Amino acid sequence: MNTKRLVITPATDTTDAVMESDTSLRLRAQRAYDGLSVAGPSGAYEYFARSASGLVRDARAISPSPACVTVSILSTEGDGTATEALLNTVRAVLNAEDTRPVADRLTVQSASIVTWRLNAKLYFYPGPESEPILAAAESSFRKWLAEQGLIGQDVALSAIAAALHVHGVQRVEIIEPTQNMAISDIQAARCESFTISEGGRNE
Repeated sequence: MNTKRLVITPATDTTDAVMESDTSLRLRAQRAYDGLSVAGPSGAYEYFARSASGLVRDARAISPSPACVTVSILSTEGDGTATEALLNTVRAVLNAEDTRPVADRLTVQSASIVTWRLNAKLYFYPGPESEPILAAAESSFRKWLAEQGLIGQDVALSAIAAALHVHGVQRVEIIEPTQNMAISDIQAARCESFTISEGGRNE
């Protein structure tokens, strides 16, 4: 299957086009065969929704009752809340005669954004200065965070600790959040701020 990279922002006379990320393209390509059928299976709805616009970061389809389908959309813009314009674009694609089964009653909505903050302290082994280790931990956390926040993706304390546990860190103390966050199939988590500080050294 030949899945083409979507355009998020078209090119202008002075700027290059902003294209779909590798991660997003890979996720759509993995679901390409779902697009060979009309959007009956949830995977097909999700494939068509993701392919409707480069502004769709993620889509999740659920069936709360027979013949009823709810598709939640996560945007690449802002905090992830899908605008009405983006939802209308997705609706137009999913409601096409060759896409949606006649019997399905379809609802397209924005994913509900659940915000969280990180406050963590890192404890170091004796030795080198802490600043480079803190910088490495922050960089590692940012990389981890960039892959998070999809619809239905939980926030796990163990995953946060693993991202922060770079070379030189003896242990990680997570002050906030205080527990794992369960994210439903119509929600997406967003880290709105983070503080990573030195907690001390274990001699």
